[in-house]
Amino acid sequence: QERLLESGGGSVQAGGSLRLSCTVFGHNGDPYCLRWFRQIPGKEREEGAQIHSTNADIRYADFVMGRFTISHNSAETTSYLQMHSLTHGDTAMYYCATAGGRWYCPEFAAWSRVEFERWGQGTQVSVSS
Repeated sequence: QERLLESGGGSVQAGGSLRLSCTVFGHNGDPYCLRWFRQIPGKEREEGAQIHSTNADIRYADFVMGRFTISHNSAETTSYLQMHSLTHGDTAMYYCATAGGRWYCPEFAAWSRVEFERWGQGTQVSVSS
């Protein structure tokens, strides 16, 4: 059975960088859409970035403002989220999730998080101001 594992979170000062990883273990070979979400305490979980397993359909939420870069290594079934210029407002639990058997990733608004059937346990990012 597939499972997702995030890593790379930690504590940094404002202006710093982190690279998050999300590895899909037990992958069955089907294409998938992968999204990074985050949940700030007291707020709804929100989409941050997405990529298809073919490296297509990259999209970012408005709050990213060019600071994050998502990538995917198909051989490793691992997605990376490189984050720069972090602010205190980026402090959150970051999750990756996949929608399996999908040949594309749509606009964020087209799929809510219920479309993503596999989720990792999350990795905490804390940014001190």
